[in-house]
Amino acid sequence: MATQIEVGGISVDVIFKDIKNVHLSVHPPTGRVRISAPNRMKLDTIRVYAISKLDWIKRHQVKMQSQERETSREYLDRESHYVWGKRYLLKLKEAEQVPSIELKHNQMVLTVRPGSSFKKKESIVSAWYRDEVRKAATPLIEKWEQVLGVRVNECYVQRMKTKWGSCNPSTQSIRLNSDLAKKPRECLEYIVVHELIHLLEPSHNTRFTSLMDKFMPNWKHIRDELNRSPLSHVEWGY
Repeated sequence: MATQIEVGGISVDVIFKDIKNVHLSVHPPTGRVRISAPNRMKLDTIRVYAISKLDWIKRHQVKMQSQERETSREYLDRESHYVWGKRYLLKLKEAEQVPSIELKHNQMVLTVRPGSSFKKKESIVSAWYRDEVRKAATPLIEKWEQVLGVRVNECYVQRMKTKWGSCNPSTQSIRLNSDLAKKPRECLEYIVVHELIHLLEPSHNTRFTSLMDKFMPNWKHIRDELNRSPLSHVEWGY
């Protein structure tokens, strides 16, 4: 069940869930506010809670709205693209062969068939980023499954507009944002650990925080680094 309230001129999405505690989140790029609340909690109680957090909400909205963003991609020569935190200049090649991407020194060489459209180039690059995340995530998941004593049945990689990752404890599956391939590798590992710990603790409560502190003591530093890095022109956050 979902509804919307307005507090101090700010619209707040309220999502009712089968949980025990209230969770407040502010989502990039516009600073959309969401409160997850227990099913039986009254809206008046939620409104009072939101009012008490107005200063915090406004600070985070200002921070997110001013965050640096990449310009939209056009897939032209010498356009900047990021791979695992490093900047590459695009080199476009046309050839009658299977489309491919290769990193050479500071260049991302995109080979496409002659006359390929913008959409085709975009789909090739997007698929390549998905493959990069999938290849890098597989050994990380295997490593952290053993450390945490959990089991992931399925890992999906896709472009996600509102978050860097998600977890479904009931199916023991996780989803990873393909744009993580643009960020430093430690950011991917942080998200993998974050989602796997949700298999132990579904909510972002004190137990979740203590587990993150125990298994990845520097996780807050990495999270801040991830949120400071340039957002794509459509972006999200975590």
